[in-house]
Amino acid sequence: MAKQHYDVLIIGAGVSGIGMACHLKRECPGKRFAILERRQSLGGTWDLFRYPGIRSDSDMFTFGYNFRPWTGGKVLADGASIKNYVAETAKENDVERHIRYGVAVKTADWSSTDKCWTLTAENEQTGDQETYTASFLVGCTGYYNYDQGYKPDFPGEADFKGQIVHPQHWPENLDYSGKKVVVIGSGATAITLVPTMAEKAAHVTMLQRSPTYLMPLPSTDKVTLALQKVLPEKTAYRLTRARNISISRLLYERSRKSPKAMRRLFLSVIKRQLKGKADMRHFSPDYNPWDQRLCVVKDGDLFEAIKAGTASIKTDHIERFTKNGIRLKSGEELEADIIIPATGLDIQMLGGITPRVDGQEVALKDKVIYKNVMVEGVPNAGMIFGYTNISWTLKADIASEYLCRLINHMDRNGHQVAVARDTENSKGDDTILGSLDAGYIKRAEDRLPRQGTHGPWKASQNYLQDVKILRFDPIEDGYLEFDGQPSRASEGRSSGFLRPLRSALFGA
Repeated sequence: MAKQHYDVLIIGAGVSGIGMACHLKRECPGKRFAILERRQSLGGTWDLFRYPGIRSDSDMFTFGYNFRPWTGGKVLADGASIKNYVAETAKENDVERHIRYGVAVKTADWSSTDKCWTLTAENEQTGDQETYTASFLVGCTGYYNYDQGYKPDFPGEADFKGQIVHPQHWPENLDYSGKKVVVIGSGATAITLVPTMAEKAAHVTMLQRSPTYLMPLPSTDKVTLALQKVLPEKTAYRLTRARNISISRLLYERSRKSPKAMRRLFLSVIKRQLKGKADMRHFSPDYNPWDQRLCVVKDGDLFEAIKAGTASIKTDHIERFTKNGIRLKSGEELEADIIIPATGLDIQMLGGITPRVDGQEVALKDKVIYKNVMVEGVPNAGMIFGYTNISWTLKADIASEYLCRLINHMDRNGHQVAVARDTENSKGDDTILGSLDAGYIKRAEDRLPRQGTHGPWKASQNYLQDVKILRFDPIEDGYLEFDGQPSRASEGRSSGFLRPLRSALFGA
């Protein structure tokens, strides 16, 4: 098949990829682009995961794209609604026709001679090999392996006579009515699965090695519904979005600065929810808030299931699987018809692709990120990577805006190549996922690019600060190199503080 050339190639048609494509249509009109998507449908995470109760773990007013408001009063949306929202966004912005489904990218090579990327791919329906070239490449693949999740090898697994089901590969017609279910894990997936399955199962036990910080959140925002009755829809949306951004930032900042006080707050909320119906040791982590992600409990449904007796929590370690369930280190045996190892993700960058620059493989673990959008030393390439402490899409949106600004800057100035250069040896210890110490992140430290210790190499996890950096600060900052020549740090007027703040909160 002949090479197909594009100005921009996007890998992945999930939330980030569709968002990037929409920004290209809006901010770089006339650019020829395509989205290469391995699956047969858009949506990414929201197309892959089909387990009962799958939903957002962030409020939809901040998870939705900044250019297409999430309307209504629903705070936490189910997976199907989110996928539909992404699909409608793609249709409204005329990016559907740019998606190439069933295309699995295998290699990505940059040539300094040709000043372009060459991608080889396999059409998974026909088996044909395809070749694409592009002046600019954007990875929108998320950060985990779509083919498999992480699952430890449990002793005695083959002895278990029931079903073992991983949430990432949920059987379409799994019948768990009247069954005893054990869900292994304490992350967002487990917190979602347990109360949902408890509605039909005989009993659901959540088996955890250690507790997670939990926070109940109403699924409907009554304040927003009230605002929508008296204000224009767009105004009500902007006010709600600004409020939620501010609250999320406040909770995170206070958790980092006053962990003991925030721990007391979180645990007191849970204690009020449980009303003495469960031992608080199952809800009291041995780490500080936001050392790992905070998990949201929709309408307190997990606590309601525990109080109703349809669900319970065990904090223990697995000794082995048995014929009828799981034997714990304490000697107790949990009976189960179905065991669900909600044990986390298998971290993977760029969909498993190892990029090459002039024939040399790029070892991401040895690289430092620039503004959390580019990888130093990798020309004409961006990577859309959202937040881990607030809504993913907040960062994905402004990262896409920045790449569009960069592309337009290159066009205006006749530049063909842009690359970030770390001339200060600023590489630090934290990965792109920050200082979170969850197990799935620790397992992937040898696969993730690093943050720097200062400047544009340090990821802030601060939306207000990133809006200033990505939306307003000059493109030429002394760290980017254009066509082999270092850029000069701009001495133009600062955007100040109020304009970025207003833009971040209200989109003005």
